[in-house]
Amino acid sequence: MQIALTLSVGLAAQNPISHYWHKISDPTFRGVYHANGFDLAMMIPYFIVLLVLAVYGLHRYWLVYDYFAYSKNVPPAPPPVANWPRVTVQLPIFNERYVIERLVEAVSRFDYAPELLDVQVLDDSTDETCEVARACVERHAAQGMPIVYIHRSNREGYKAGALENGLKTSRGEFVAIFDADFLPEPDFLRRTIPYFMNPDGGAKIGMVQTRWTYLNSDYSLLTNVETILLDGHFVVEHGARSRRGTFFNFNGTAGVWRRKAIDDAGGWEHDTLTEDTDLSYRSQLKGWKFLYLPQIECASELPVDMNGFKAQQARWAKGLMQTAKKILPKVLKSDAPWHVKAEAFFHLTGNISYPLMIVLSTMLLPAMIVRFYQGWFQMLVIDLPLFLASTCSISSFYLVAQRELRPKTWWRTFLYMPFVMATGIGISVRNAQAVIEALLGKKSEFARTPKFNIEGKQGTFAKKSYRNKAGWMPYAEVLLGLYFSLTIIYAIWNENYATVPFLLLFVWGYLYTGCMSLGQTYFARLRFGVNAPEMRPATSGAPGF
Repeated sequence: MQIALTLSVGLAAQNPISHYWHKISDPTFRGVYHANGFDLAMMIPYFIVLLVLAVYGLHRYWLVYDYFAYSKNVPPAPPPVANWPRVTVQLPIFNERYVIERLVEAVSRFDYAPELLDVQVLDDSTDETCEVARACVERHAAQGMPIVYIHRSNREGYKAGALENGLKTSRGEFVAIFDADFLPEPDFLRRTIPYFMNPDGGAKIGMVQTRWTYLNSDYSLLTNVETILLDGHFVVEHGARSRRGTFFNFNGTAGVWRRKAIDDAGGWEHDTLTEDTDLSYRSQLKGWKFLYLPQIECASELPVDMNGFKAQQARWAKGLMQTAKKILPKVLKSDAPWHVKAEAFFHLTGNISYPLMIVLSTMLLPAMIVRFYQGWFQMLVIDLPLFLASTCSISSFYLVAQRELRPKTWWRTFLYMPFVMATGIGISVRNAQAVIEALLGKKSEFARTPKFNIEGKQGTFAKKSYRNKAGWMPYAEVLLGLYFSLTIIYAIWNENYATVPFLLLFVWGYLYTGCMSLGQTYFARLRFGVNAPEMRPATSGAPGF
């Protein structure tokens, strides 16, 4: 018994869990460790960055709260329309030879009176898309479709310039806009226009936005992640802002504008890369009301290559920061309610989190070294709340969106959340560069997102044109992934096991985005595919709207 007891005590002393608990609760250095100047120089910026990220994380919780707290504030169904108005349908394209015919075919099936329609294909293309689009327009025009082909020899103003140019010859009281990769349903106009015609407040509505769905969400792991990210935006963000009555933005496509609202706001301007958000805020500052109709869906194609996805995200990040510099001072000086101003601030400046994420990334290892002798109590009281605010809010945000859209299968989203968070970390390098360029006033071209006519798990982009180049950015992402691999080794070496899962997100995020960018540049068939539970959300829309 004596020997057995001795062995049990010895084994318990060597148990890794017991040893780790002894380490974090060991009071040896309590009262001995004192922070020096170097430690403070590292820790003060570290906690400032973490605090700012936590504030933006708390804002996500606030959006979820508004989403449920104002769930009854949804527009009622409008009465039947007696006299339907004339509508202009604008289809802006640039080098879209793979999808333009699919788009025109979808618009040709609109169940709207042809004599009240005029469809414009606004083509800025510089390749064979011109011939494809012109032939497509001529074919449908010969069949009686009211469609015209408008080609510009330059891209002045990019998409905003093309839309403004189309308005010069448009005749519609309302303007519906669809990007090249979208497939609106035949009853799209029949379901959206009545809200403008509603005798009870319809005259004040300047824009109606519908919800995107996705033709190829099950194509790969990347498209599954994109689906979750966009669903969060369209369900929680748009839902919360529209229900609360704060400003929200037109998404550039799958929406309808009142022509007067565009003109009253000053028309399309192209001094930012998010001309849709810019016009949205200028229009709402003029007093126009926006409606979000999640029950009306419009299918779209997600980017299937990592470089295209990163280019899209960087354009949005830079454009929103440009819009913040341009519009936010006007919003803050306006007579809008305080909650509208606060929401506008968080909406337009939210991408500042990307450069802060890079700063946090580079400081994690020095912070771990500096805090080696600090007690676990500080970690529990200070770090844990900030971590929950800045990181776990992301999970709750996207899980709520999936639960609203897919009440029976939403729990499967838990499996994807590590990939969602890791991808958000991985694209932070490219997005941080875009945000800094916006803050410094550096201009750049409108980088379109290439689409390849890929639906479901069918099709490939391996031999197709328009793929974005990788550039130097993926190498920086791979280096950051290797850096965090060393950080994990350091954490394990010093028995700081609690930080390892968090650090693994950084390793996977940077290595995944970097290696996918390089791999798809040289091996374009690389997919890392998984099967999603369904191709697109059900037509019933989001429950509770």
